[in-house]
Parts: sequence; C-alpha cells; structure tokens
Amino acid sequence: MHIVAPTALRAPRDRVHPRAIWFWTARAAGGWIALLAVEVLVLIVGEHHIAGWRYAVVAASAALALAHVAVMPQWRYRVHRYELTDQAVYTQSGWFVQERRIAPVARIQTVDVHRGPLEQLFRLANVTVTTASAAGPLKIHGLDTARADRVVEDLTARIRAADGDAT
Repeated sequence: MHIVAPTALRAPRDRVHPRAIWFWTARAAGGWIALLAVEVLVLIVGEHHIAGWRYAVVAASAALALAHVAVMPQWRYRVHRYELTDQAVYTQSGWFVQERRIAPVARIQTVDVHRGPLEQLFRLANVTVTTASAAGPLKIHGLDTARADRVVEDLTARIRAADGDAT
C-alpha cells in the first residue's frame, strides 16, 4: 500500500487569463451603469425642489463606481489562482474577501465548464470542481476557453488514475 503525505493548503501557482481583467471590468461597469441610469432618471423626473440630495447620491454612486471598476478587476486578477497536481486541485479566489480551497483528486465527483454570454464574448470559461464537501464546489473563474477544456480533460484523466470512490 502506497501512503501519500497529506496535501497542504497553500497558494496555487497558476494565474487566470489576463482577459479576465477586462471581463470583470465590463461586468462591474454594466451593473454601475444600470444603477446610475436609474438614479439619473429619478433625478430628471423627480420633484425638483428636493433634487439637491439626489445630485449628491448620483455623485457618490459615480465615485464608488469609478473606484470599484478601476480597482476590483486588477485586485481580483492578482488574487485569483489555481493549480492542478496529481493529488489535488488548489484554488484561491476573491478580492475583498479571499478564499483558498483544496480538493483531493480522489474526492472529485464532477468537473464542469460554464461559459456565460459575456464570458463567451471575452473567450473565457469557468471550471467547477464538485466534491462531497459541505463547503461547496471549487470554482476557477477566468480561464481561456481552450485552457478550461484542457483543465477538464486533465482532471478527468487524474480522477480515473486516482481510482478513488469520491466520498
């Protein structure tokens, strides 16, 4: 019987694709544009004698939007990482709240690829690694579509080779 040393929780080495920065920027900007459009509409059609505080709300929202869109994508790119080894899948994600996870290959139940419409536009994909963990699946966001397909193929081969029961 071959005994493998426990796998340590550590920082993964591989970064997501740099296009993820533009994807996260576009997604964040879209949400802020929608919010600012509603605020401006309320400002235009609302009662004008109480409009002063509404200008302040729009200005504050615009400042927050600019800061969020400028900082968050770069920060997430520096944090988001993943790594595949013969024994485990490592992920690190987040930007404000950061999370580091590990899934032993023998415990993996399914590996999925997801590409939403905006991700397809940026030629990006997400890989979801599901285990029986109560913490939920591991997710690798922002991979190039070809790299995501290779990750799925590689993990599938490693799962077969591990010959575990995925429990």
